[in-house]
Amino acid sequence: MDRQVETRHLRYFLAVAEELHFGRAAQRLHIAQPALSQQIRQLERIAGVELFRRTSRSVRLTEAGAVFQQRAHDLLARLAADLDEAGRIGRGEAGNLNVAFSASAATIVGERLRAFSRLRPDVRVTSHDGLTADVMETLERGTADVAIVRDVQERENVTLTPLTSERLVAVVPEGHPAAGKDRVEARALAADPLILFPRSAAAHAYDVYTRPLRHAGFDVHVAQECSNWYTILTFVAAGLGVSIAPYSVTSLLPPGARRVELADPVTESRVSMATRRGDDRPVVRAFIAAVDAPPPTATP
Repeated sequence: MDRQVETRHLRYFLAVAEELHFGRAAQRLHIAQPALSQQIRQLERIAGVELFRRTSRSVRLTEAGAVFQQRAHDLLARLAADLDEAGRIGRGEAGNLNVAFSASAATIVGERLRAFSRLRPDVRVTSHDGLTADVMETLERGTADVAIVRDVQERENVTLTPLTSERLVAVVPEGHPAAGKDRVEARALAADPLILFPRSAAAHAYDVYTRPLRHAGFDVHVAQECSNWYTILTFVAAGLGVSIAPYSVTSLLPPGARRVELADPVTESRVSMATRRGDDRPVVRAFIAAVDAPPPTATP
């Protein structure tokens, strides 16, 4: 005998349990009464116990049937919820999304995550920052679903979608001769120790940030290498040197540091969204759609 309980068994049982009448339950289910009685008997054989006490005048639940009524109701409700969740995941309306990002893009990432969370409140988003090289590695090996990074070059297995761009500015100690000026030429910073991240952390970004100095004809030598912008700006504030940074990174400077516009031809830092080429999962598509419209370029 087939001992597999199907959802129809549960629906038929609950209809009889609620109506306590096989005729009315059959009408409610739009099936013949003999067929309903047969299905209930089959369920009782599977359970190995009577679920209903039947007489010629009445139908009532046995003690086992009363307990099973709540279980059957819970099972069907949970199944409906699971199917609904599966549908929402399939449409990108629910599920999990892991976002990795370059620490220097934190402000821009925050804006994008807020926009996405408003549109997809049931998607659980986790995020972590790091050096650009590490962020791209997590994306390519599948630990991260999406990456938001600065100044990266095209890669064979990665699709880059531009999000925004912003100009570079100089950051100097408050005692620096340029600190009180509106603008400074890169050549005026060439004699100062440069504080920046190591080139191995993000080679293309490193080249972008040092371009003003190289265009001015100076060899670049980083005196202090730091792994994050907080440390870089803190070292500048302490008078250990100068730096060149994206505008948004300097929105909250530590005391003792000053932001100065570069007088050289504008060099821009570009922020892009990176996804694995061919990753067509609905939650990834939903994130791309939510953040694809870039906000205005950062301004003072």
